[in-house]
Amino acid sequence: MNVWKRNAVVAAVVLFVCGAVYLNWSYQRESAEEAGKTLGEAELVSVQSADPLLQASPAPSEAAQSPSPSPAAQNTSGYFDTARLNRQQARDSALAILQDTVADQNATETLRAETGEAIQTLADYTVSEAQIENLVTAKGYADCVAFISDDSVSVVVSSTETGLTDADVAKITEIVTDETGLEASQIKIIEAQP
Repeated sequence: MNVWKRNAVVAAVVLFVCGAVYLNWSYQRESAEEAGKTLGEAELVSVQSADPLLQASPAPSEAAQSPSPSPAAQNTSGYFDTARLNRQQARDSALAILQDTVADQNATETLRAETGEAIQTLADYTVSEAQIENLVTAKGYADCVAFISDDSVSVVVSSTETGLTDADVAKITEIVTDETGLEASQIKIIEAQP
């Protein structure tokens, strides 16, 4: 009975963390939209593309001229939203399996302890990914999504007008290394192409 209570508390904490990350992400997105898409001192730029799924959001000056976002801007945002949703669904599925393992009456204490550590690791990854995404967008990039695994991090960043420069890659790498403690060689930065 005592183990069940502990597992229930761990599961509740993980769900609260996931909920907090989602609410933080939603709040940050709404704040950016209300601020006219200006994040810090940086201005987001528009990229023209033949592929409407990969076009960037309009710059603040363009957003002021048109009352609603263009379909292309909505599609770019759609990629990042879909990537986040897919990541969350995969995490939720993995979390459900881990919680089932912890709840299994036939599981050994060692297995339960390892499973508890895995649940904590998933929660840590979720928080770190949200932090990386918020910090990268605060540096002036239109949007990004981060994927953390045991030994690497992939960050997909929306394309800028001139493409990602070495300085851009260095900024993003610094954010990721500070947040995760991984080395630069373990970080992959991918530009969402126009």
